[in-house]
Amino acid sequence: QVQLVESGGGLVQAGGSLRLSCAASGSSRSINTMGWYRQAPGKQRELVAAITSGGYSNYVDSVKGRFTISRDSAKNTVYLQMNSLEPEDTGVYYCNAQYTSYANRPREVWGPGTLVTVSS
Repeated sequence: QVQLVESGGGLVQAGGSLRLSCAASGSSRSINTMGWYRQAPGKQRELVAAITSGGYSNYVDSVKGRFTISRDSAKNTVYLQMNSLEPEDTGVYYCNAQYTSYANRPREVWGPGTLVTVSS
């Protein structure tokens, strides 16, 4: 079983930067796609960015050019560098990992979330 621990959230002014980290621990055959989702107040959770084990990444249109997702496979850690933050980026950011168990079953796990608040 895999667990996720996020860090790096906080309060920042518009135009500022934050870097989120998410470390995976536990046992699995492989950790496949890792990603970041966010949920703004009163809105549904949405995918912000994801990266595969091969390094392919994708982003929601609203963050393209401002956010960068990266991954250190040796450390089972995924990062989200967020630049030029806007008040609309405010929300709880959740790390997600899709992995294969030792029984060769596909599994998915979520982190507890970290709050990002961007003030105008």
